[in-house]
Amino acid sequence: MEKFVSFLENNLSTPMAKLSEQKHLRAIRDGVVSALPFIIFGSLFLLIAFPPVSADSAVGEWAAKHIAEILIPYRLTMYIMTLYITFGIGYSLAQSYKLDPLSGGLLALAAFLFTIGINTMEGVGFVLPMVNLGGHGLFVGMLVSIFAVEVLRLCKTKNITIKMPDSVPTSVARSFEALIPVTLVLVVMTIITVVLDVDMHSLVDKAVAPLVSAGDTLPGVLVPVFLITFFWSFGIHGVSVVGAVARPVWEVYLANNSAAVAAGKAIPHVAPETFFQWFIWIGGSGATLGLVIAMLLTAKSSYSKAMGKATIVPSIFNINEPVIFGMPIVLNPILIIPFVITPLIGATLAYVATSIGLVSPTYVMVPWTLPAPIGAYLSTGGDWRAIVLCLTNIAISVIVYLPFFKMYDKKLLAMETVDTEVTADSKKIAL
Repeated sequence: MEKFVSFLENNLSTPMAKLSEQKHLRAIRDGVVSALPFIIFGSLFLLIAFPPVSADSAVGEWAAKHIAEILIPYRLTMYIMTLYITFGIGYSLAQSYKLDPLSGGLLALAAFLFTIGINTMEGVGFVLPMVNLGGHGLFVGMLVSIFAVEVLRLCKTKNITIKMPDSVPTSVARSFEALIPVTLVLVVMTIITVVLDVDMHSLVDKAVAPLVSAGDTLPGVLVPVFLITFFWSFGIHGVSVVGAVARPVWEVYLANNSAAVAAGKAIPHVAPETFFQWFIWIGGSGATLGLVIAMLLTAKSSYSKAMGKATIVPSIFNINEPVIFGMPIVLNPILIIPFVITPLIGATLAYVATSIGLVSPTYVMVPWTLPAPIGAYLSTGGDWRAIVLCLTNIAISVIVYLPFFKMYDKKLLAMETVDTEVTADSKKIAL
């Protein structure tokens, strides 16, 4: 067993952990995370516009009458989230290179805006189409953000900048230092978008279509679920590793789902990140709320009893590092098995239930610290069946964890008994 663990650490876990810290992937991750407050805020207005009540009720009729006004905050936040994300990516990547992060963020944002064609509207003038400012334009936003900051870094390292005298204020000097890279980036983007008339969004759509399609299948759900729990089993933050690659796809799904609801169309995707959060990671990665409940119900050892009482509140709010490192689950050959199996079962059940229409797909980003049944209800726009599915997965997690926990708890109890006997013998000898 030790050789197997060592092999996995050397050949998979350690390399993947290093990959998660790769500058560009980390910048993408940080950029997406930086936009989460805007995404959550905008999602809440989807709930107001489409309240979980009857359309014939007073609230339902009021929402239908004022839907255009209600959705304005949504359209200026979540609907154009790529604007916020590209700035965040540029800021984070520039900061990792020890460049001026503000210049990096602004340059990334400008490069992205240059991929958007400007139209004219009679009686209004020039208008900026919003369709590619949201999830649809996220992949292009990531690419041009990286390109923009890399040009900024190249100019800095090759000393291709305008140097100002030391007497010039720092903020002004930085602005002039960025002038040449800004010119280079925006000239390139102008040539691509205006001169060559290349629609980067259409090209990227075709390139990533297989990836987007694959991620919304059952295997596309099970693979990241397995990898996340696998990495956690070795003490590596699985969501940070896998999410760096998968989160952009999940964000596209969420944006597409919310846009479909706002447009009154069928919801297209089963598996945005909210699907994982509320139907799979109940209590945190590994669905460990089931383990904590099993501890509270059946623990015999004093350690397990104490852990159950200490971790139940954090687990209800999806914080499970105390469980993962406290039991521990990390490098624990007994608890690793249900830690990996439980979310795979929950993911399969949730995917089937959602894909055949028993539960509505998620389309609202609500705070991840909500108790799971509440989060599931709100993220589906008020589908009571989501609560049933969530509670069912909690029950399954308890059932799966229970025999493995009892086995582990029996070992802990035996160790405590031995320690007690040794302590008693020591006292006798001392007397």
